[in-house]
Amino acid sequence: MADPPYLGVIEGFYGRAWSHDARMAYATHLSHLGLNSYLYCPKSDVFLRKRWRESWPLAQRKEVEELAAVYSENELDFGLGLSPFELYRNYDAQNKQALKEKVRHLYSVGAPTLAILFDDMPGDMPDLASRQAEIVADVQSWAPQLRLIVCPTYYSFDAALEKHFGPIPPNYWAQLGRELNADVELFWTGNRVCSDAISAADIDRINGELGRKVTLWDNYPVNDGAQRSNHVYCAALAHRDPSISDKVMGHYCNPMNQPQLSLLALAGLPELYGRETPGLLTYLQEVFTRETFEQLQMDANEFETLGLSGMGKRRCRELALLYSGLGGDVAHEVFQWLQEEYAFDPACLTD
Repeated sequence: MADPPYLGVIEGFYGRAWSHDARMAYATHLSHLGLNSYLYCPKSDVFLRKRWRESWPLAQRKEVEELAAVYSENELDFGLGLSPFELYRNYDAQNKQALKEKVRHLYSVGAPTLAILFDDMPGDMPDLASRQAEIVADVQSWAPQLRLIVCPTYYSFDAALEKHFGPIPPNYWAQLGRELNADVELFWTGNRVCSDAISAADIDRINGELGRKVTLWDNYPVNDGAQRSNHVYCAALAHRDPSISDKVMGHYCNPMNQPQLSLLALAGLPELYGRETPGLLTYLQEVFTRETFEQLQMDANEFETLGLSGMGKRRCRELALLYSGLGGDVAHEVFQWLQEEYAFDPACLTD
């Protein structure tokens, strides 16, 4: 059974962003989890999305450089994700030059992986695949040293994507796979945007369409949407067929808005691929504190199945009081969630 070279976390959610300290801490967390990769592409970073033509302010650039350095020191792959919003609609000389300058700017940070993300954008144009492949080929010519991953506009078989972004062009996946260089990876979330399960047959189907192995962008335990923000997911990643290990190039999990609370779910990723993580339980109890860790074992099912609305205001107040007395960062994340401080904001989808 082959082991995919890249297993890790993709910070690719909407809503409340992680702090710089939380991102830095993941360099240690990933090592203890037996994971090796981190991709920075929060939807809240406007300089990677709608304002992609602009450079980061100096203070933010220094933070990203610091992240790249600490992940490198820990022998972890660190990547950046760029979403050049609807660039494929007008890829003229001026926009091409702007992209070239942006790629060079990102490359200078010191991240060895770059993702070009065409997700969450309208895609109803007949030459979508060819235009996107042209953009990616240019990026590869400007920065051939980088590992490149592409997120297609249609990154799942889920019909919801066509509802939101228009009908998928005929033969989009086959054409994209054919026109991209063979060493460019492609993200895939499974049969659904947030897949409850992923089977070997699911992966075989999309690999056949694209003519290459996909890299999984697994939307578990992410909780940034209108429904999912009502819950926190503490159960370890499950319902992914272990036999997919030789069918994918990598597997990234998109975590929750609560960084440390996400560790319980992420612990299932190395387990899926048979990676041993000695001392992980002890490490998690230290991060969470033993009291919080044990309390979560009792409350996790209620948090996942009922959520805030199902538990009701009274129960949420009782639990908020309990967690406020436990102390520590993880208990505080739970307390804030119970206080609805992570409530879904529809405005986050239009930034």
